[in-house]
Amino acid sequence: MSETKTPALQYRFDGPEDAPVLILGPSLGTTWHMWDRQVPELTQQWRVFRFDLPGHGGAPAYPAGSVTDLTERLLATLDGLGVQRFGYAGCALGGAIGIELALRHPERIASLALIAASPRFGTADEFRQRGVIVRTNGLDPIARTSPDRWFTTGFAAAQPAITEWAVQMVRTTDPGCYISACEALASFDVRPQLGGVAVPTLVLVGSDDQVTGPAEARTLVAGIPDARLAVVPGASHLVPVEQPAAVTDLLVRHFSTAWQPAYDTNTGQMAIVAAPVKPALTPVPPQPAPVPVAEIAPAIVPPPTTTGRPDPYDAGIKVRREVLGDAHVDRALAQADEFSGDFQEFITRYAWGEIWDRPGLDRRSRSCVTLTALVAGGHLDELAFHVRAALRNGLTPDEIKEVLLQAAVYCGVPAANSAFKVAQQVIREETTPQE
Repeated sequence: MSETKTPALQYRFDGPEDAPVLILGPSLGTTWHMWDRQVPELTQQWRVFRFDLPGHGGAPAYPAGSVTDLTERLLATLDGLGVQRFGYAGCALGGAIGIELALRHPERIASLALIAASPRFGTADEFRQRGVIVRTNGLDPIARTSPDRWFTTGFAAAQPAITEWAVQMVRTTDPGCYISACEALASFDVRPQLGGVAVPTLVLVGSDDQVTGPAEARTLVAGIPDARLAVVPGASHLVPVEQPAAVTDLLVRHFSTAWQPAYDTNTGQMAIVAAPVKPALTPVPPQPAPVPVAEIAPAIVPPPTTTGRPDPYDAGIKVRREVLGDAHVDRALAQADEFSGDFQEFITRYAWGEIWDRPGLDRRSRSCVTLTALVAGGHLDELAFHVRAALRNGLTPDEIKEVLLQAAVYCGVPAANSAFKVAQQVIREETTPQE
């Protein structure tokens, strides 16, 4: 059996070949060109390595559905180039990759800068919903609204060429890779692990960032032991583009003080060592770590099993959240009481942990079976949230229509007629882009 090779990332180098390597990681929907304004000054001290996410900027479209997968692809690319130790600065999704590097491969990373980043990006539901929008409508709705998320209103109005460039970056991204990157952000949550980031870290954020703003930045600073905060005034989410000079200056100051080249007398080569971090640009008083919103204790505490088999409850609650969404599951668990709690535990353990988690069918197929069964039984309330689940599991509206058409033959026209009305309303709600 041949070994599957990890796909390499599309990359470019700038700067002296013998200089220490500094990696710049992009955000979702952008390309390495988001760093163009930083490169001239950074290359005076470092060999700058930039990369594109899969399917972005014309890169090969090999979707990656987790931050861990993206991190391993980056490391495989660096290994192929002989780059072992480096500094790293990443924006948004690129910042998530930086956190993953610091947690899983601390020996590789000398110093870290996290820009417009967060230990958890919004909610899983938000990003999976964005995947539904793209799967149904393509990337154009997301592209047209990107400047609203990335830039302040004044900058977007004053810089129409940059605004159009941003739209085109998103529009030319491979939709499947964009959806997979949304899934990567949906499943990313390292809030309990931030204390394990043991490299000098600069947390940089735009003061007007409405996506991952100062509150998320302070969560990072509170959780990472050796971190300092810099807030850039008058900037939104894509702060390296909107305020390039300020970001460049902050990166140069951080990597110049927190990471210094030194001569290794054993090898005769230049080595990279981490230096003590100088006082913070803006000292931030210690703050208690926030209580994770999504970590709401279930109303039911499952008892341990005595059969010797792993308890399927944990797998069930994970699958149930991924398929139905955190909001739906949190609502169901919160409404459970002494009377209905055992039933919630039952369906989590057996429907989701025993059946939905089986490897024999993928989730798309299980959604098709479930929709048909619900039509046959006339369970319209259940049908509504399983249509939402089917969209999240990758079915398109046209495919759901075909399932219901076939159900009409075998389950009856009246049942399918009611199902079409329910599905039509749900699909309209779930696939209409939010302007």
